[in-house]
Amino acid sequence: MRTEPRRRHVSLPRLLLAVFLLPASVIVASAADTSSLPSNARPSRYGSGWECSRGFQRTGEACVAVKVPANAYLNPSGSEWDCNRGYLKVNQACAAVKVPADAHEDDLSYGPGWQCNRGYRATSGGCTRIVLPPNAYAVDSSYGRGWECERGFRLARESCTAVRVPANGFLVRTGDDWECDRGFMKRAGACAAVEVPEDGYLDRTGRDWKCERGFRREVSTCVALTVPANGFLDYSGNEWRCTEGFRKHGESCAAE
Repeated sequence: MRTEPRRRHVSLPRLLLAVFLLPASVIVASAADTSSLPSNARPSRYGSGWECSRGFQRTGEACVAVKVPANAYLNPSGSEWDCNRGYLKVNQACAAVKVPADAHEDDLSYGPGWQCNRGYRATSGGCTRIVLPPNAYAVDSSYGRGWECERGFRLARESCTAVRVPANGFLVRTGDDWECDRGFMKRAGACAAVEVPEDGYLDRTGRDWKCERGFRREVSTCVALTVPANGFLDYSGNEWRCTEGFRKHGESCAAE
């Protein structure tokens, strides 16, 4: 006669003891992990490993205090420092920015730490007044020329020359060049009328022409297309193709 195997019964007190002991073992393990960290370090917030606390930077397997020099502060990274406004990083110190005449401090972390005032240009560590040529105006930049030509003039070396707009032309948006009105095209510094042949029309630019559907452009005219049997006008409307089962042979469609 078969007998069922005896089931082991775990008493409730033992079960509760095991539940309470489990967190304790996790805490002990975490304490063991923390004890292996170098001084001024903490477990990494991203993945495994460790990272230095704010104010310290990793050097090998240790955390070394960040030495913040005078006129500097610990930046948001917590492991580097930046200079205060009015100072620039030079080696491991912050040197005061020397602002020349006709300039002002800027808050960029690179460059000389200053910019020339409007109307002046940076040259040889200082600021020199910009001499505007006729028909020019000063721009808000301490580098480069420091000026631009007025509308209707274009740059020519160090001066501004007038843009000569011919009849049936107009100044472009930048103001330093010209284009022709619709129906005219540039030709030898002038705007010449576009001569549209019969069965043609002005294209979208307005400076050239196309042939109507069913016509082909040949030099300055539009020639009617003769579509042979078993042929059809293609998508452009200015050429023809043969239907399936036929191929182009001269001016006709021959069976394949």
